[in-house]
Amino acid sequence: MSFILQGIGVSEGVMIGRAHLAAPSALEVVHYLIPNNQVHNEIARLDNAFATVRKEFEMLQSSVTSGPALAEFSAFIDLHHMILDDPTLSEATRSSIEQTHCNAEWALTQQMEVLLEQFEAIEDAYLRERKTDVVQVVERVLKVLIGHPGYLPPASKHLGDSILVAHDLSPADMMQYKQHQFTAFLTDMGSMTSHTAIVARSLNIPSVVALHHARQLILEDDCLIVDGGRGIIIVNPDKCVLDEYRLWQRQLELEKRKLRRIKSIAAVTLDGAAIDLLANIELPEDLEQVKENGAAGIGLFRSEFLFLNRDDLPSEDEQFEAYRQVAEKMRGKPVTIRTFDLGADKSLKGSIQVAVNPALGLRAIRLSLSEPQMFQVQLRAILRASKYGQVRILVPMLSNLTEIDQTLHLIEMTKQGLRNERMSFDENIQVGGMIEVPAAAVCLEMFMQKLDFLSIGTNDLIQYTLAVDRVDDTVAHLYDPFHPAILWLVARVIQLANKARMPVTICGEMAGDIQFTRLLLGLGLKQFSMYPAQLLTVKSQILKSHLPDIMPLAQKIIKSDSPEKMRALLVRLNG
Repeated sequence: MSFILQGIGVSEGVMIGRAHLAAPSALEVVHYLIPNNQVHNEIARLDNAFATVRKEFEMLQSSVTSGPALAEFSAFIDLHHMILDDPTLSEATRSSIEQTHCNAEWALTQQMEVLLEQFEAIEDAYLRERKTDVVQVVERVLKVLIGHPGYLPPASKHLGDSILVAHDLSPADMMQYKQHQFTAFLTDMGSMTSHTAIVARSLNIPSVVALHHARQLILEDDCLIVDGGRGIIIVNPDKCVLDEYRLWQRQLELEKRKLRRIKSIAAVTLDGAAIDLLANIELPEDLEQVKENGAAGIGLFRSEFLFLNRDDLPSEDEQFEAYRQVAEKMRGKPVTIRTFDLGADKSLKGSIQVAVNPALGLRAIRLSLSEPQMFQVQLRAILRASKYGQVRILVPMLSNLTEIDQTLHLIEMTKQGLRNERMSFDENIQVGGMIEVPAAAVCLEMFMQKLDFLSIGTNDLIQYTLAVDRVDDTVAHLYDPFHPAILWLVARVIQLANKARMPVTICGEMAGDIQFTRLLLGLGLKQFSMYPAQLLTVKSQILKSHLPDIMPLAQKIIKSDSPEKMRALLVRLNG
């Protein structure tokens, strides 16, 4: 029987293959009492299970030594390792066995429920989602206790076209599954910012999450079509649908090949306007993808990724080497290093910091200014690296002038310290600000008096302006990049920056979404920064655009008072 499932597409592409069902959850356990003289042995059994999973994590960590997803995998495994070693989980479970004489499986699941209730009380949706990590760690321990550690799937008889179907997947599980050459995966759980989604985008695997009942409805060896762009799964399609998707699959591959031809072509509109297409990166290892897609520079180096997959802080020399490597390999092209955007869900020393509302709390530049010694270590590393290329400093989450003044003062203090040590750096290094808080967009004229360039972070700008957490399924439909307020703020920033002849870039998701490319061009944007894989698609749109034609339509869209008219005009603009 053929049927369709709808979820959230987290990685675009089309894949046709056979379903391989992941092992079912092991969280349903029996409850029984342990005799007094066996309690010590039961605790030892629990400790052995924790030790086994700890070794599994160590083996998984050492098995991945390269590739685009290295940073994400390492960070995820470190997080799971941290949860495993948390006394709230291990010690409390041991105490429960001692006090109630229950079996280890039951004690562990009961303690897990206590932790999940604590996560449910957290207001921030991203942190609430981290309860999934707790479940995944507990599940691995339970599998050892029950006698099914690791749960690797058997070798697929359809090697090369197997599609993994799971209720949920942890990053550690994904590393094991990756070795079995799955070409796509889909899960009942997850969201656009879940770990599985992040890994999917890193590996460029067509994937759909949040399907809710796929694991129950899909049978082993069912024929599947995964449409990652639309978030659709077609189960056991008929021949007509299968032929149509196979044709589409071939067309997508042809499109990719055509896009590779424009890699070395300059991004210039039909009327001769030159556009800079920059790349967003997390680690120096991402430079290979940057070069493969012909980026004109680095528009956003997320430096916090150097901090995330570790319990200690990176030293000045370690940071310097990372920044220097990127600056040298870009050979004079701009490299914009954002100072660390840590805080909230991104822990500094291997501990999850829980605040009442982390998204609005001590994070980004607020955290940097509250930890000036740590901040100056990073500033010294960036300034030292500026000797080796066109390095720029970008400050995240600015909301008032005091933050800018304090940051500039610290930068000047750091410069003076380097001068005293007779260390070389770019005396005229540019300092820019992220425009991602509505207050910054509204008070932009004052901000521009103190900054050298601007970068619009549309992801947070949308979230803060609309008061919508895009991770929260109940309000996700309200997270709208095309909301009139968002477009007005973006247009305002671009217009004022151009009027002041100040460089302005968009580095959020909007920059890599081709339905916004012509609109942004029409509003006067000349610099885009995005994931390397999106560069050629956006360039293709730019090469076909004629500014004198699209600018009047773009202005009509911004001035329209009807969302329906705005969307109709956008369709016309992209037609």
